[in-house]
Amino acid sequence: MSAHHGSVDPPRVQRAGDAAADGNPSPARRVAPRLPMGLADFGRRGFRLDRPDVRAHLERHARSFLTGYNLAAAHWPRVRAAVERLAAEERGFAHEGAGMYAGQRDAFTGGRSRAVARLLEESGQDYPHLIEVGAGWALAVTRLPFPVRLTGTPLLRWLALDGAGFAEVFFGGRRVLRRRAERAGTDPRRIARLGGAGRALWFVTAGDPDDIRTTIDEVPATARPGLWSGVGLATAYAGGVPATDLDTLRSHAREHVGHLVQGVVFAATARARSGIVPEHTRLACDRIAGTTPDTATGWADRAAAELADRTDIAAYLTWKQRVRVLAGQR
Repeated sequence: MSAHHGSVDPPRVQRAGDAAADGNPSPARRVAPRLPMGLADFGRRGFRLDRPDVRAHLERHARSFLTGYNLAAAHWPRVRAAVERLAAEERGFAHEGAGMYAGQRDAFTGGRSRAVARLLEESGQDYPHLIEVGAGWALAVTRLPFPVRLTGTPLLRWLALDGAGFAEVFFGGRRVLRRRAERAGTDPRRIARLGGAGRALWFVTAGDPDDIRTTIDEVPATARPGLWSGVGLATAYAGGVPATDLDTLRSHAREHVGHLVQGVVFAATARARSGIVPEHTRLACDRIAGTTPDTATGWADRAAAELADRTDIAAYLTWKQRVRVLAGQR
């Protein structure tokens, strides 16, 4: 498909018996040997180009994701040391990309490789959220119609659906976002996937608050809370816009501001877990959630009480709902 529709032809994938990037036989059936940096280019993606500073900021994050994938492919299974050579702020995105690579190995070996589990053993103490999200990207390049493969991690396993939703919209653009929103209904898995679609909308619009509001207002009402949640997560994890844009975005969210705040809280929690909290995360916590990353992390931890060991999607959605309640009591 053309860039006009917000997508680009995926890279070639590795087939059984092909040589891997290092010349050794691939243990997986169809794992992409590497991802080209051109996939991050907003022009090729069909994203907004008229906000150059935000574009440059977000493209850097996207390239870090692709770099993480390629580092995992080149250094598997010892990925952490290679990722640690990247700028501190970018390591989360790189671990997300590594999660995609690991997810592909699992998807195309029937889980026998235990690749995501191995990556979590290596880096899960600091980047569990990003690895789980990245695992949800696993089939984005191949476009095979398989269900999203979930890990065995309690509660956080559902972040893979968020990753899958982001990948769909990142590669497919606004048209795919609208289709995903129209089909979501009240299905809990589809609702969880909308968070990723909302995160991707941040990239599609280059963080333009007015464009985000217009796009979300055009989809069915049942899909809007999930999209606003994803937008909130992107403001705090990816960032890239000034405080005035965050103020406008909070105003635009109207009755969905609680979902926007919940997304910010989840992002702050992921950043705090890694020990790397950029200034834009602090800014989003302040302007959207009216709090600090430390306090936001406390809300997420309190909301997860008695849910942390559950593997059902109802627990994941309850976690989000509890965060909204705690944030609303401040």
